[in-house]
Amino acid sequence: QVQLVESGGGLVQSGESLRLSCVVSGFTLDRYAIGWFRQAPGNEREGVSCSAIGDRSTHYAESVKGRFTISRDNAKNTVYLQMNSLNSEDTAVYFCAADFQFRRSCALTRQDYGAWGQGTQVTVSS
Repeated sequence: QVQLVESGGGLVQSGESLRLSCVVSGFTLDRYAIGWFRQAPGNEREGVSCSAIGDRSTHYAESVKGRFTISRDNAKNTVYLQMNSLNSEDTAVYFCAADFQFRRSCALTRQDYGAWGQGTQVTVSS
């Protein structure tokens, strides 16, 4: 059974950091792209970052470039999202998702991802 479980969210102050984890099971992590998405109240779910397998590339939304870093530890079946210099606009529920179609790269497109975690809340107070 495919599962993705996020953790690491919490309440932090503006300028602080958090590291989110996404532990996967039921599939081999090193064969598929993983994406991180977020959804704030009243907003659409948006792509934040993704990690590809084919070309081993990583991609980021403009709003998080230079502040967020995605990484993966295939031996631990875990994908991380290191988030630095957080601000109030980063407040959202964060989801990880797996793309089970083989692609050379990855994209921040919701429709590409077929399995999702339950999300973890990140709240940044100003």
